[in-house]
Amino acid sequence: MTVPSPPLTSRQRLLLALLTFDAFLLGLLELFFLPLRLDGIVLPKLGDFPMPVTVVLAVITTPVLVRTTAKVVRPSFSVIPLLVWVLVVLGMGVTGPGGDLVLIQDWRALLLIGGGALPGALALGGGLGSAAKVAKGVSSG
Repeated sequence: MTVPSPPLTSRQRLLLALLTFDAFLLGLLELFFLPLRLDGIVLPKLGDFPMPVTVVLAVITTPVLVRTTAKVVRPSFSVIPLLVWVLVVLGMGVTGPGGDLVLIQDWRALLLIGGGALPGALALGGGLGSAAKVAKGVSSG
C-alpha cells in the first residue's frame, strides 16, 4: 500500500515554477544560439566551422535541472523541467516565431536534442530509481 504524498508547500511550488521557467529559458537560448559558427562575428574566426556550444550547455544544465527538482521539490516532479525543455526545443524549433523553422536541419539539431534529453532522462531515471528504493525500504522496514 502506498502512502499518498503530502501536497507541495508554497516554497516547493515556487521552486518548481522557477526551475520550470529556467528549463524554458535554457531551451530557447540553446535553440536560438545553436547555429553559431567560428566566423568571427560572435565566436573567433577559425575557418567558418559550425560550433554548437549550446549543446555543451544542454548536456550540463538539463540533468542539473532534473536533479535539483528531485532534491528541492520531489522526485516525482523532476520530469517537469525535462518535459518543458523538450517541448520548447521541439515546439519552438519546428513552429518558431512567425511560423519559421528555427531548428536547423543538420547534425547540430540531433546533437542538441540528444545532448539535452538523454542526460536529463538518465538523471530522471536515477532519481526516480533511488526514490523508489527509499520508498521500498521504508515500507518493508
